[in-house]
Amino acid sequence: MAAKKPVNWWLWTKMLLGGAAICVGGPAFTYWLTPTDEELFQKYNPELQKRSLERRFERQQEFDDFVTKLKEYSKSDKPIWTVQAEAEERERQQRASVQKSLALADEVKARKEAMRREAGLPLEK
Repeated sequence: MAAKKPVNWWLWTKMLLGGAAICVGGPAFTYWLTPTDEELFQKYNPELQKRSLERRFERQQEFDDFVTKLKEYSKSDKPIWTVQAEAEERERQQRASVQKSLALADEVKARKEAMRREAGLPLEK
């Protein structure tokens, strides 16, 4: 029977410590290097800071609307992108119908004005 190979404990120790250093140290190093939002904001020039502060509420509102829509879409059994496409199509159809009704109202108004002109009545303002 052949002799059993000895275990290389030094190799296993290096691998465990090195792996732990990479698994823990890599993300910690990334976290340490990544600047915070305040640090980034302070590096902006004054004009960009002013513009950023002016648009902050608007961007927050857009993000809140986006998250609200995502929550609404996620209630469906269908994939989110399918529900989103359906919602966009419904919105597009609704806008088209509104534009169509506005065009029809303009046409009716133009006909009334033409009939008033033909009859010699004063035009409405």
